[in-house]
Amino acid sequence: MKEMFSLEGKVALVTGAAYGIGFAIAESYAKAGAKIAFNCRSKEHMDTALKEYEAKGIEAKGYLCDVTDEEQVTKMVADIAKELGTIDILVNNAGIIKRIPMTEMSVEEFRQVIDIDLNAAFIVSKAVLPAMIEKKSGKIINVCSMMSELGRETVSAYAAAKGGLKMLTRNIASEYGGYNIQCNGIGPGYIATPQTAPLRERQPDGSRHPFDSFIIAKTPAARWGTPEDLMGPALFLASEASDFVNGQILYVDGGILAYIGKQP
Repeated sequence: MKEMFSLEGKVALVTGAAYGIGFAIAESYAKAGAKIAFNCRSKEHMDTALKEYEAKGIEAKGYLCDVTDEEQVTKMVADIAKELGTIDILVNNAGIIKRIPMTEMSVEEFRQVIDIDLNAAFIVSKAVLPAMIEKKSGKIINVCSMMSELGRETVSAYAAAKGGLKMLTRNIASEYGGYNIQCNGIGPGYIATPQTAPLRERQPDGSRHPFDSFIIAKTPAARWGTPEDLMGPALFLASEASDFVNGQILYVDGGILAYIGKQP
């Protein structure tokens, strides 16, 4: 069983893994034996992330790369192949969210979210697929969201991108499954990260943020998730244990999608 979940000798690229969910996934892969590569768009974030990895005892190689730029991505993938080996595991984790009512959101803001959350996953997947096809082996994990299934106020661009990412996941599985390439998604619920920190801030009177209370009430687990809650599912989807799992979205949400909520 240990061998089934081992990533010994594998090379993993986790985009946007400077902190939060991406960092936790990269940490789980490193502990399972994989060599870790990640990208950042600024040297400042890169240096901070490398110190965090070092503090955890993880050897990780950082690359300055904007994953929405195909030329930069092609170069990064080639550099990783030269320095660490061809990529066995890709996690498309890089993403942003803009909480703006649709009628107030500019087209430029909408396009930026789509570009980072959806187009970048296409660009990076396209770059790593040829080597995976040649080896007849590979794992692609797309970090989707509950918003791949649900809508909510102020997140029209994010929901559109994550819904598209779910279908990109299924199409990669359909198109390249015959090469022993598995493409699956992870759909995190509400996870306590710097990105969601504003939604968990205590009010001046010490009470919970209204959205924080809403999420606690809607989650059977009665808590926010942590990045560490995603480690096991991400490892499963990157390992031999999931070799016959393809085109699926594994929702790690504490039960929200299964729950209609308490009767008023």
